[in-house]
Amino acid sequence: MSDLWNNTIGYMKKASKALNLNEEILDALLKCKRVLEFQIPLRMDDGKVRYFTGYRVVHNDALGVSGDGTRIVAGLTADEVKGLALVMSIKHAANGIPAGGAKGGIDADPTLLSEGEFERLVRGYVRGLFPRGAKVDVPGADINTSAKTQAWMLDEYEQITGIHSPGAVNDKPRILGGSLGGEDATGRGMYHLTLKICEEQDWAPEDVKVAIQGFGNVGSHYAKYLQSAGFKVVAVSDIKGGIFNPDGINIEDLLKYSRMTGSVVSFPDARQITNEEILLCDCDILAPSAVEDVITLRNAGDIKAKIIIEGANGPITPQADDVLYSRGIIVVPDVVANAGSAIVCHFERSQCATDYYWDLETVQAKLESQIINSYVSMKNTAKELHISFRTAAWVNALKAIVKAMKLRGLL
Repeated sequence: MSDLWNNTIGYMKKASKALNLNEEILDALLKCKRVLEFQIPLRMDDGKVRYFTGYRVVHNDALGVSGDGTRIVAGLTADEVKGLALVMSIKHAANGIPAGGAKGGIDADPTLLSEGEFERLVRGYVRGLFPRGAKVDVPGADINTSAKTQAWMLDEYEQITGIHSPGAVNDKPRILGGSLGGEDATGRGMYHLTLKICEEQDWAPEDVKVAIQGFGNVGSHYAKYLQSAGFKVVAVSDIKGGIFNPDGINIEDLLKYSRMTGSVVSFPDARQITNEEILLCDCDILAPSAVEDVITLRNAGDIKAKIIIEGANGPITPQADDVLYSRGIIVVPDVVANAGSAIVCHFERSQCATDYYWDLETVQAKLESQIINSYVSMKNTAKELHISFRTAAWVNALKAIVKAMKLRGLL
């Protein structure tokens, strides 16, 4: 079993205990509705045929059509996909999204494929998934997939069915039925949560020091929004290393520098630090937005931040989470903190269903409203039950899922 699957089981059990759910219900919640594993034959450019393993897991669809991303990475396993699908059930339910949780992917390294091979692989994946669709299971983008791959997926699906169906795939280019506001949705959602928390703490943005581990799509957009509001981003890192300046880093200059050099490392007017050091730097808010399991029992006791906002999925191990909670550090968990993309994907499906597309201001306003509502609901549950924000978010999600399952006669 993967660490991810074991961690999700642990969080599920903790939330179930807070809700006094019996073992029969817990067992049902841990079961995946559908686990699909299949082989994708791919004709390589040299004429040879190689086989790649594809996965699609639907954890639960009691609340509505299942959906979420497709990742294409070497070493992908069924257990990893199962854990990710379960987390998406929780993320959707915790944020009031009428959708179930799913995840998919291919065990492959895209960097070893030509553009043509990669496209044929993605299209082969869609053929392996069929039948799916806008009313059943909607794949979105994830690691090593993008608007381009989603366009290929949509086209392959429509070629198979002969039906124009933009809602069958998420994260598409706008001209093919995608939504505005999707590219920066996760970072923007984190920004709105940061504003809300600082308001509650009576912190003025200019007095707040933020450290961001990860400067990809999520971290860079989050940093850009923070700077525009007057926050002081004192530390940033990427896969190669990090930088620190207690007086703040100019994010616009850093974006230009990283585009030019491929990294934030050696940015002028900042001290070089490691990805481990950024987690322990002097800051008020820490946003681990890169990879999972970076805050562990080894370093949780040394975290200086008062608030942690999880831009990545699972950056804190369950044991470290307990340490942080005991220290009084506020952790806004991944299932709420980085839900911006999931929320806008829901908006995308809604727009595709009506063939009426919203302007950017409408998308952004609805995103802010929905993610703040999720945060407030989570906070209220945490206060009522004397539990952590993470457990409260899972409690809110399980309440909705269990209610839907009972109404359907599944429990």
